[in-house]
Amino acid sequence: MAIQSVHRALKILDLFSYGKSRIGISEISRSLGLHKGTVQSLVRTLAEDGFLDQDHETQKYQLGLKIYELGVIQKDNLGINKSALVPAQELARKTGKLVRIGVWHEDSVLITLNAYPETRQNFREFGVRLPAYCTAMGKVFLAFSGKEELDAYLEKTELIPYTGHTIVHKEKFLKELLETRKKGHSINREEHMLFRKAIGAPIYGPDGQLVASLGLVMDPDQSDDVEEKASVWVRDVLITAYRISQSMGYFNEPLPAVMR
Repeated sequence: MAIQSVHRALKILDLFSYGKSRIGISEISRSLGLHKGTVQSLVRTLAEDGFLDQDHETQKYQLGLKIYELGVIQKDNLGINKSALVPAQELARKTGKLVRIGVWHEDSVLITLNAYPETRQNFREFGVRLPAYCTAMGKVFLAFSGKEELDAYLEKTELIPYTGHTIVHKEKFLKELLETRKKGHSINREEHMLFRKAIGAPIYGPDGQLVASLGLVMDPDQSDDVEEKASVWVRDVLITAYRISQSMGYFNEPLPAVMR
């Protein structure tokens, strides 16, 4: 049975986001439908233990360093990151592109690892959440998921146009996913951000289940025609994803012909 106070404390932490980094007692009270006195007690306890920190100028609260510390521990001990770090670094250096690893979480892609081509860059940037239908990494999850999961996602997700290239018609989007399954990789053609293109590939676990996706990102100054570059980069992307899958214990399928 859930402990009410713990549940409420976790709900408070869940209110914070990139767009809402500081929240006051009144707003927490309204958002959760709790009395201010109850919120104050919970927030005070969270602050005492380092999970929240108060901005003394605004009197609002923000996430504390304890949250960051736990996030770093989780990131460094995440199985997919342990398996993907070296292959992702090698791909980033070989191509000169940003390489990302992401997992499926709450109908979106949660980035767990960024590998940059420059060795001076660190790999601590994680936790970014990407929409699924308009990113290469997200398309991987949707294309290789089961029909029931895909139908459920499309039922509750509005295909909002982030750019003029975003696919917002369901029939066209389903064709895109079918093409992704046939080719074994996905392509993002500036559908989430202008001048940002990417190639995505699936990563499998020991039971053959999709556990993560790999993305090779092309920045604005690297916005060559992704279709033309695909013949060069797709092979490297697929080989890297396959290597990571093997590290995760996946040996169910032979090496695809495109990677030989």
